[in-house]
Amino acid sequence: MRRTPLPHFEVVAISETMRGFCAFAILSVVISSSVSRAFAIEDFRRAFPIIEPDPGHTKLRLSDEGLLAIERITTPIAAVAVIGPYRSGKSFLLNQLLSLSCYEGFGVGHLRDTKTKGIWVWGDPIMMEIDGVETSVFYLDTEGFESIGKSNVYDDRIFALATILSSVLIYNLPETIREADISRLSFAVELAEEFYGRFFTPGQDVAFEPAKLLWLIQRDFLEGKSVQEMVDEALHRVPNDNGDRNIDQVNQIRDSLAIMGDNSTAFSLPQPHLLRTKLCELKDSELDPSYVEKREQLKTLVSSIIRPKIVHGKSLDGKEFVSFLKQMLDALNKGEIPSTGSLVEVFNKGILERCLRLYNLRMGNFGLPASEESLRRAHDASREAALAAFDEQHFGRHHAKKSEEQLSEEIERAYKNVVLGNEYQSSKLCEALYTRCEEKMDQLQVLRLPSMAKFNAGFLQCNRSFEKECIGPSKGNYEARMLK
Repeated sequence: MRRTPLPHFEVVAISETMRGFCAFAILSVVISSSVSRAFAIEDFRRAFPIIEPDPGHTKLRLSDEGLLAIERITTPIAAVAVIGPYRSGKSFLLNQLLSLSCYEGFGVGHLRDTKTKGIWVWGDPIMMEIDGVETSVFYLDTEGFESIGKSNVYDDRIFALATILSSVLIYNLPETIREADISRLSFAVELAEEFYGRFFTPGQDVAFEPAKLLWLIQRDFLEGKSVQEMVDEALHRVPNDNGDRNIDQVNQIRDSLAIMGDNSTAFSLPQPHLLRTKLCELKDSELDPSYVEKREQLKTLVSSIIRPKIVHGKSLDGKEFVSFLKQMLDALNKGEIPSTGSLVEVFNKGILERCLRLYNLRMGNFGLPASEESLRRAHDASREAALAAFDEQHFGRHHAKKSEEQLSEEIERAYKNVVLGNEYQSSKLCEALYTRCEEKMDQLQVLRLPSMAKFNAGFLQCNRSFEKECIGPSKGNYEARMLK
């Protein structure tokens, strides 16, 4: 243990008793501080929280204790994260992958309440040589989603953060794959992609580099298709010859997972033992042999797909990984995001309506009638402002493209109405000016013979006034009438 030298203190003249007491107190604090720092640095063979829920269980906050376990690493880092519903055996699975008992590793609970809160890390990384590079592999346990007393947005932030941070993402599901599981994964990937893009300088073309995705079906007892065939079939687009809107939405969810490409695989585990609440007390010899065999195959599979975490083409060491985590968490907490409970289209629809109002407000402040050229310039500027506002506020690349196209269509429809209004105002103004000139010419007609000069002067004045005041698309028609 490295000794921490005692600091020098200047002591004023006080009683011997008080001096002794102060010296003892100072020494106790220094020793206590030194011991705690040593303990924090050396005792990493346990689970630490790195992300915790705020009191309202809606946002996330950092836990310094766990970050210290990561920051000390100087080699490239890889992270294996397990996500899935609460009470689905994620913590037990991680302990099995790490060859730890429940009493050594991540906390395993058998009550109805969720055991893990936020995101936890096993503080002692597994060292692996990957493509000739020494890599520190951390295992992350995440709070299960769909437990009571939490908002959808909180679950989605946990899911998205695990997706952003991990090199391997194990999607732990009991027994089979449901449409809700695909939808939640799709949304988490889109959320991760969105905030990963916001992490970099605006305008940079930065591609999100997704984790290797492992679909893990626990307690698999179904026969027939392999689990890989089941996953592949579940992710196929659904035929929609009749253009059903609900099926179209199902296919949009699958399209948004295209970023994962061939980056995923599937695996299944049978139930380890019928007494699920006693698993922590059972030895391998007491577990189902088929489970033990498949568990070892799973360990090999996970090890084979682990790669260092890459951000913008570069691997991260401990300090860089923590810095990246802090910035991603800040973006997730600050950003207004939809949730899987409120569809992205609905979220973007509200933004679309606000941006359309911005366009209409700007065009409403532009006085009519106006020349067609100036009206077009005002339209282009207002349209650009509305689209820029949408670009700043919208959510999701895949859904946003459709919403942006809809906004452009709505703006063009609004512009057509403005054009019609401009034509009406122009016609109304030019008609009034034409009528005024016509009445004046009728009055001067009487004076034409006795005073030709006065008639011509009045005619020129009328033309100049008309030329100056009549504006807009109707001007050409009324100019032709004036010449008759």
